[in-house]
Amino acid sequence: MYTITGFNHCELYVGNAKQTAFYYGQTMGFKIIAYRGLETGSRDQVSYVLKQGKIYFVVTSPLKAKTEIGRHIDIHGDGIKDVAFTVDDATKAWEYSQEKGAESVKQPTKIVDNFGEAIISSVRTFGDTIHTFVEKINYSGVFLPGYEKYDPNYNSESLGLCHIDHVVGNQPDGQMQPVCDFYEKVFGWHRFWTVDDDDITTEYSSLRSIVMANDNEIIKMPINEPAEGLRKSQIQEFIDYYATAGIQHIALSTKDIIKSVKIMRQNGVEFLPTPDNYYGNLEKRVGNMNEDIQDLKKLGILVDKDQDGYMLQIFTKPLQDRPTLFFEIIQREGSQSFGKGNFKELFKSIEREQKSRGNL
Repeated sequence: MYTITGFNHCELYVGNAKQTAFYYGQTMGFKIIAYRGLETGSRDQVSYVLKQGKIYFVVTSPLKAKTEIGRHIDIHGDGIKDVAFTVDDATKAWEYSQEKGAESVKQPTKIVDNFGEAIISSVRTFGDTIHTFVEKINYSGVFLPGYEKYDPNYNSESLGLCHIDHVVGNQPDGQMQPVCDFYEKVFGWHRFWTVDDDDITTEYSSLRSIVMANDNEIIKMPINEPAEGLRKSQIQEFIDYYATAGIQHIALSTKDIIKSVKIMRQNGVEFLPTPDNYYGNLEKRVGNMNEDIQDLKKLGILVDKDQDGYMLQIFTKPLQDRPTLFFEIIQREGSQSFGKGNFKELFKSIEREQKSRGNL
């Protein structure tokens, strides 16, 4: 068997990697640390590596027509292609997944440069999404072999984002259970948390969700599907515009959500609005908090609690023109839940946005 020790990176396929990297740097506090492109010998694609805390994003664009990357962008728009995991043995990870029936994307491959070596392998999961296993062997380079250090000629103010908390995958109706079964069988994961349409419902729409976690629960991936409702749910809207199952959002952890969100708003990031009446009974519902409720209200930050503590969260609007990928900023104060108490208010906010787009 093998061990997953964390999220290694998420790779986005985008129409213009340079502009996307600049946007993420200037609005969300990421620093460009590495580059791969024509100057490094990559003739077909260009990639920029963004870093903040322990979070790594790779934004990639094609350099030629009629490529797999270009096909992906044409079908899905800008979106997450790869959710990569750091493992102790990329060969065993790939072999185990093959024995359990996964479709291979890349066999274990050693990549080398002057800073050491790494082994990578990949398998397909839902839709066009893949998981890459990354094993670094005494590697001291900036990211992975094939990338060169990059020093941008501008500064990005860090938001204090620490690590990836979880990554959410949306499925068509009826596919959530098969996908969760796949993660159990192929990766040996287990069901960590679940909600159904009785828990998450509004006047118009609802969803079902199961959070899958690896054996040490470092990796958590909620798997969603739409449930029947009077109108189109946010999950179905994603499926319609992404064209398949895919990654809906990435939750980024912070130790100071008020600071992080304040800077993001100043930088022009748009968030889903929260009505003022949400905060009327917040103290009674949640109890004692370290944060001032007026600060939370001003920024639109949501709060929920469980038996282990509380958590704070807020969701951006989609970061591209298609209503697909967005981000969550989350601060955990003991709680390991996923904001069940906020789902109804969140859904109402998303439905207002859907209505403005003519998609409710």
